[in-house]
Amino acid sequence: MIKLFKLLTLLPMSAFATSEPFSTLDLTSHWVGYMALMLFVLAYILVMVEEFTHFRKSKPVILVAGIIWGLIGWVYSSQGLPHSAEVALRHNILEYSELFLFLLVAMTYIEAMRERQIFEALKVWLVNKGLTFRQLFWLTGFLAFFISPIADNLTTALIMGAVVLAVGVGNPRFVSIAFINIVVAANAGGAFSPFGDITTLMVWQKGIVEFSQFFSLLVPSLINFVVPAAIMHFSIKNEVATVSQSKVDIKLGGIAIVVLFIITIITAVSFHNFLHLPPAMGMMTGLSYLMIAAYFIRKSERKLQQDGFDVFKKVANAEWDTLLFFFGVILSVGGLGFMGYLALTSETMYLSLGATYSNILVGVLSAIVDNIPVMFAVLSMNPDMSLGHWLLVTLTIGVGGSLLSVGSAAGVALMGQSKGLYTFGSHLRWTGVIALGYGASIGAHLLMNGTLFDVPV
Repeated sequence: MIKLFKLLTLLPMSAFATSEPFSTLDLTSHWVGYMALMLFVLAYILVMVEEFTHFRKSKPVILVAGIIWGLIGWVYSSQGLPHSAEVALRHNILEYSELFLFLLVAMTYIEAMRERQIFEALKVWLVNKGLTFRQLFWLTGFLAFFISPIADNLTTALIMGAVVLAVGVGNPRFVSIAFINIVVAANAGGAFSPFGDITTLMVWQKGIVEFSQFFSLLVPSLINFVVPAAIMHFSIKNEVATVSQSKVDIKLGGIAIVVLFIITIITAVSFHNFLHLPPAMGMMTGLSYLMIAAYFIRKSERKLQQDGFDVFKKVANAEWDTLLFFFGVILSVGGLGFMGYLALTSETMYLSLGATYSNILVGVLSAIVDNIPVMFAVLSMNPDMSLGHWLLVTLTIGVGGSLLSVGSAAGVALMGQSKGLYTFGSHLRWTGVIALGYGASIGAHLLMNGTLFDVPV
C-alpha cells in the first residue's frame, strides 16, 4: 500500500516529464497557418448566419478546432516536437474546463428558477402593474440592467422580452424600441460584474481584475444604457398598457433556490478571493447546495402526489449548444494563438495604435464577431496594460455588442422571440444613438477611473 502511494505521488511528475524541451514554431507564414485561418473564418461565417440556416453554431467551430489542432500536431510531430503541441492543447482544455464547470452550475440554477416559475411570477407582476408604455420601457430597461449582473444578459433579456411582448400586443413600435433598450441594458449591466457576461467571467477567472474592481465600471455601464434610452424615450407614446394576466404562484422551494444561488455566488467569490482557488470549485460546491435542496423538495412534492423536482433534468436543460460553442471557440482561437497569429495581431494593434484606441476598436469588432472569441484572443495576447486599460477592454467588449442586433447573445435571442417585431434593420436604425452611449461610457471611464490607468496589473 505504501509503495502504491509513493507511485501515485510520483505520477504527475512522470506523466508530464519529457526529454523534449518546450518550444514553439512560427506558422503564420506556413500553409498550415493559412488553412487554419481560412477554416476559422468559414466556421465563423456559419455561426453568424445561424439565424437563417438553423445550423447550430457549435458544430462548425468544434470541427474546425479539431482540424486546427490536428494540423498543429502533424507539423510538430514532423519536426520532432510532439509534446510541445500536447502541452499547449492541455492548457487550452484546462481553461475551457474551468469556464465550463462555472457556467454549467449557473445555467442549472437558472433552469431550476425557471421551472419553479420565479421568472414567470416576475413577468406577471410587471404586466399587471397598469403602467404606461414609457414607464414599462424604463422599468424593463432598469430591471435588465440590474438583473443581468447576476442572471447573465441572455436570460435577463428573454425574461424582460416576455414582459414587453405581453404588454405590447398591438403596439409593434413599442415592442421594437423596448427590445433594443433591453439588449443595450442587459449588455451594459453584464459589463460591471464577473457573473454578468462570459467575457467578464473570463477576465475574473484569469485573475487580471479582482471581483471588487469590476464595480468601477458601474457608472460607465449605466451611462451606456441611459444615454440611448433617454433619446429613444421620446419615440414611445405615453399610453397606458391595459393587458392583464392571471397570478402565477411560485412553486415549492423556489425562493429557497434563489437564496442558494446567491450563497453559491458568495462561495465562488470567497474561493477565489480568500482561498486563491478557481471560482469553478466554489460554483461546484454551490451545485451541491442545490442537489441537497432538490432532495427535500422532491420528498415534499411526492407527499403531495406531485412530480418530484429533479435537479439532473435541470442540468440536462442547460444551454449545451452554447457550452460546446465555447469549447470550439477557445480551442480554435488557442490554436491560432499557438501558431503565432495572436502575437502578430497584438504587435500590430497594441504597439501601433496604443492600448486605448485598440481597446475601443476591439469593442466595435465585438459587434460583428462574437465577443467571446474576441475577449479570449485579447487574454491570449496578454498585452502589457494597466488595470484601467483592462477594465476599458472589459467595458468595450461587454457593451460593444449592443451596436448591432447580432452582436450579442441577448440581441440574437430577442430577434427569435419577437416574431419579426425586432429585426436587424430595426436595431440598425438606432445604432447611431447606441454609439453615443458607447462613446459616453468610454469617456466616463477615462474621466472617473483615470487613476487606474497608472495601476499595473
